[in-house]
Amino acid sequence: MCVVAHPDDECFAFGGALALAAARGVESYVVCLTEGQAATYRGNAESGAALGAMRRAEFAASCDVLGVRHHELLDYQDGRLEFANFPQAASRLVERIRRFRPDVVITFGADGGLNTHADHMMVSMLTTAAYHWAGRPKRYPDLATPHQARRLFHLSTAYFLPERQSPQPMPWSVTLDIRGVQATKNEAFRQHVSQAPLMEKTQSTFEQYGGYEHYALVATAAPQPVCLMTDLFEDL
Repeated sequence: MCVVAHPDDECFAFGGALALAAARGVESYVVCLTEGQAATYRGNAESGAALGAMRRAEFAASCDVLGVRHHELLDYQDGRLEFANFPQAASRLVERIRRFRPDVVITFGADGGLNTHADHMMVSMLTTAAYHWAGRPKRYPDLATPHQARRLFHLSTAYFLPERQSPQPMPWSVTLDIRGVQATKNEAFRQHVSQAPLMEKTQSTFEQYGGYEHYALVATAAPQPVCLMTDLFEDL
């Protein structure tokens, strides 16, 4: 299960992990909290509502390319997740974790990712709380049967974007070699036609660094020491 803030996060940030999962027959579910209606790049949309509808369609097309079997886009306001009701928003993720019952959950780190976006920070905090609360019977007892996913990963990075204030990422413990699915990740990003200028702006960076994704293992179902991994599902 992958939880993101905006359409295009699923491919721009997590596309390699999702495409690798699909290639090995692992069922995946992406939950996106906003329509991305406050984006800088707006295509030919004349209003926030029109951009939101456009980005919903782009998100669905991207998930199809990545082989994501289940995807859902919620109704939070882009750029304002920090003002959302935290317990209520977390409860919606708890319900979805309990319903889908994932082994692995992935989301942004608390640094906000390469662009230090406040929405990315909030989705990290909401998903982290939901990961823990979903397994606890006393939290939201009316929301389906508790389920404790076995691993929670936060996205990390081995590089920064030029001309951006650098984040402070968590040191990674997983390096995913995504070169075999890099073309799929790129094709998924191309479905986000409204974000074409962003694609052009970041192309050289991803050509240099895009063969790998990095994740930090931040929670497990059983105590264990930190170890370096090359697979989100190692030993599961």
